[in-house]
Amino acid sequence: MSAGPLYLGFDLSTQQLKGKEIAIVIASDLKVVSEAKVDFDADFAAKYKIKKGVQTNEDEGEVYAPVAMWVESVDLVLTRLKEKGCPVERIKGISGSGQQHSSVYWSDHAESALKGLDGGKTLLDQLSSSFAYEFTPNWQDHSTQTECDHFDAHLGSKQKLADATGSSAHHRFTGTQILRMRRRRPEVYSRTARISLASSFLASLFLGAIAPIDISDVTGMNLWDIAGEKWNESLLELTATKEGVSELRKKLGDVPLDGGGSLGSISSYFVQRYGFGPDCQIAPFTGDNPATILSLPLRPHDAIVSLGTSSTFLMNTPSYKPDPSYHFMNHPTTKGHFMFMLCYKNGGLAREKVRDKLPKPSGSDPWENFNKHVLETPPLDVRKDGDRAKLGLYFPLPEIVPNIKAGTWRYTCSATDGSGLAEEKADWGAEADARIIVESQALSMRLRSQKLVSQPRGRPHLPAQPRRIYLVGGGSLNPAIARAVGDVLGGAEGVYRLDVGGNACALGGAYKALWALERRRGADADADESFDDLIGARWREEDAIQKVDDGYRDGVFQRYGDVLGAFEEMEERILEVAHN
Repeated sequence: MSAGPLYLGFDLSTQQLKGKEIAIVIASDLKVVSEAKVDFDADFAAKYKIKKGVQTNEDEGEVYAPVAMWVESVDLVLTRLKEKGCPVERIKGISGSGQQHSSVYWSDHAESALKGLDGGKTLLDQLSSSFAYEFTPNWQDHSTQTECDHFDAHLGSKQKLADATGSSAHHRFTGTQILRMRRRRPEVYSRTARISLASSFLASLFLGAIAPIDISDVTGMNLWDIAGEKWNESLLELTATKEGVSELRKKLGDVPLDGGGSLGSISSYFVQRYGFGPDCQIAPFTGDNPATILSLPLRPHDAIVSLGTSSTFLMNTPSYKPDPSYHFMNHPTTKGHFMFMLCYKNGGLAREKVRDKLPKPSGSDPWENFNKHVLETPPLDVRKDGDRAKLGLYFPLPEIVPNIKAGTWRYTCSATDGSGLAEEKADWGAEADARIIVESQALSMRLRSQKLVSQPRGRPHLPAQPRRIYLVGGGSLNPAIARAVGDVLGGAEGVYRLDVGGNACALGGAYKALWALERRRGADADADESFDDLIGARWREEDAIQKVDDGYRDGVFQRYGDVLGAFEEMEERILEVAHN
């Protein structure tokens, strides 16, 4: 092992509905030196009465995690990192990620408690009285429909809210959660001195002071004016009343516009207890989705498709074209660029439901029969001229995009132009469902990203599509799913599996720390070395990605374009009768 500087990345999230905290340490050449993990269910289920990292109150649609569990997990993961022999004294910078939108409510004891942390005691022992509320809302929470309605109407329409903040209102977004907290638990809101996101909460522990919210993560709150680069006064007023705007501003704090640099040196607690160097710097922490796009040098018009229990579609784009059906957020490192994001609750879980309706395979691969039918079924299950194209929505859980109740719907339309859309009352069988569910999930992504893609540079004969598609998550290991995703979404240079050991968020945090502290500084901020330039020069593509599909197929890609309008019409019809 070389004796150069090391960088630590954290991830505090419930990606794939499994609560975890991951720490990963890299060297300046981006090679992983050490890593450790805490699994919330395995380590804390009995103590905190959690399942899949959370507790639930079904009567009100609340999903939340104990803040104390998050605090305790920091000490546990660092203990495990030390036990593995990681030379923490060489760590020069720390950054990381937290599940987006989740909010932590600090009491007025927090600042003094963080500042006075004693390395001889645990974090939990010293911070137990630092929280005005013992829980943090989880991204799966759906208790805020009333608040969402108010946010969507407040600026005049959903579109106007999206124009201002990058998104229309969503249950999990922090602004609606704060509004509900003020109305539902006014005593908690009154006791709250500061509000952090999960990312800035984690940064605060390492900094020994309340850390500011990150410039990318702040755009997942429905409170930040993206164009104006400031808190939206009107939305603050909605959240806190006109008289309470000043107080809410103090609770939220100022937001630095630079995603890099240092927030300050590490708290002496970690120097005393774990042996970190006192010169170790804390860089801004960001959200788990923004951190994912930092796990590789993602070029504009490249897409990441995360195929976990839930599904996420991410793009790096210089275009800001907000729409209520998706999200735009500030890029975590590159000013003037944005992260386009789609989040779906129904991903791998929905595919598993279809898989389990098929005969159980005789071999060890539970996906064998599912994959067989995906690959043997032609696109849209059109086997001969005149066959109608099959379309469907498969939502065992209430969906976010579109905002539809749980249920399954099957439709057919003309395969040539999408006309004659009609609902199928009969179940056409799990054999067809295997192909159609994967196509359906990819068609939703294509529908909502079509305004952002362009013709591949130097290849004007190709239709607009992503340059490359990178697959991550458990589903990325499935060759049949990769083939179907490539059929629908294209990918002029192919479909690739990004192999970072399931730690994309933590790795993105480590890269962010490295860039924040090693970037060349210019005469002004615009002249600073970019994240893509620094990481791109050191990133070894052959070590991190594998081509798993050719992507764009002439003729096949166009077939899906022919029915894209019908797919949109199907969603609109279902929304009329099954809106959440």
